[in-house]
Amino acid sequence: MAIMNHTLKPIFKWVGGKRWLIPALDKIWRPYNDRKLVEPFTGGMAVALGLSPKYALLNDINPHLINLYNQVKKGLILNYRFKNNEAYFYNKRKRFNQLIESSQYKNQEAAAIFFYLIKTGFNGLCRFNNDGKFNVPFGQHKSINYDIDLDPYHKQFGDWQFNSKDFAKIKLTGDEFLYVDPPYDVEFTKYHKKDFNFADQIRLAEWLKNHKGPIIASNQATPRIIELYEDFGFSVKTLYAPRRVSCNGDRRPALEILAFKGIPKNIISRI
Repeated sequence: MAIMNHTLKPIFKWVGGKRWLIPALDKIWRPYNDRKLVEPFTGGMAVALGLSPKYALLNDINPHLINLYNQVKKGLILNYRFKNNEAYFYNKRKRFNQLIESSQYKNQEAAAIFFYLIKTGFNGLCRFNNDGKFNVPFGQHKSINYDIDLDPYHKQFGDWQFNSKDFAKIKLTGDEFLYVDPPYDVEFTKYHKKDFNFADQIRLAEWLKNHKGPIIASNQATPRIIELYEDFGFSVKTLYAPRRVSCNGDRRPALEILAFKGIPKNIISRI
């Protein structure tokens, strides 16, 4: 039986992270905690770490994020002397982009630099240009704690699988529990060199409708998103979400949706 994990936080803050939502999600997850948790857009992995399933398939289109998780699973140790220094930051960003350009970004060095860039860059943002190069500027943080013991994550990741592919290429049996948290229906969606537009939102909803197992989907509560999920037979709830990390510095609460499919109403009513 999965036990809600209060000790393992995400490795770093991630735009749109859902750690604040774990108490609500856990109430719905409990009847299904013997199933495999699948996240097509795992991001900072707050949900998987919070629900702590035995088995999980965690996917993200960002190969650098998935490389970091795979390297942690293999036993990555962050024994680098990182500096919260502008010149050092741009030197590491240049090296990271060289690794991308030479297709050598699936290794421990790239994983460690990616960790450093997210921790040190502006507003915790992960952003790439059209050439796939990381282009977030120096963050000018007063202080940063780079010390993190990755051994507990290494142990947690034992039966978890990490993939980087388009969500539609994920192979499902139909019994999995899906938590789906795509790039939101907002202006900025450039977390990878390929944008995620409303056509992709529709494609995602169409893909989800064919899954026979339980589904929870998050998104910005825009009128067209609410209409989209209701048209596909989802039950939709709205709630205000805190913004602890934002691409534009806006920290005001935002109205979001949780869309449910394949989950009885009496379970949904728990939140």
